[in-house]
Amino acid sequence: MAETYHHEPPYTIGVICGSISASSINRRLAKALMKIAPDDLQCSFIEIDKLDLYDHDRDGDFPPEAVELKRAISEADGILIVTPEYNRSIPGALKNAIDWASRPYGENALSRKPVGIIGASPGGIGTAVGQQHLKSIMSFCNAPLMNDVEGYIQYKEGLVDDDDTITVESTKEFLTTYMQAYDDFVRRVLTVVPKAG
Repeated sequence: MAETYHHEPPYTIGVICGSISASSINRRLAKALMKIAPDDLQCSFIEIDKLDLYDHDRDGDFPPEAVELKRAISEADGILIVTPEYNRSIPGALKNAIDWASRPYGENALSRKPVGIIGASPGGIGTAVGQQHLKSIMSFCNAPLMNDVEGYIQYKEGLVDDDDTITVESTKEFLTTYMQAYDDFVRRVLTVVPKAG
């Protein structure tokens, strides 16, 4: 009979903001999502702003910031990426963090981590194209992706207040649904039930 692996909640979720700007609307969105997350998701930021540019020559001797990034991702049960869209793709800082986390070959910290992707933009398509690029990258990194609820948020001034509260009720309802779906997704990925028979 197949072995059953069950990972009990609460789950630790590493939240990565794709922008390293202190005034980032995506960091504001990330804080708001952390505030409305289900109780079984214990969310904390994994920062990427101190990383050097990834360099293959350093695979045998990672800098401390990259070692810490890999440790934080490895110890998290799941990863939530909240990112802007730059030039119809993802920010260089986020791609750089993924490169560090997934290297060297055979030591990919992102493998099998349940990943949620969401993002905000002032524009009407709300990071949709950038998220598709990111999904392609994360698929290559062998990270299961939540696809049943997608979040392309058009960010308007005041959407999130200084208390990290979402001020538009319809948006708050949608984002609450998104975080509940992510909670369900993490449970499904981390709970392996053998097939009957």
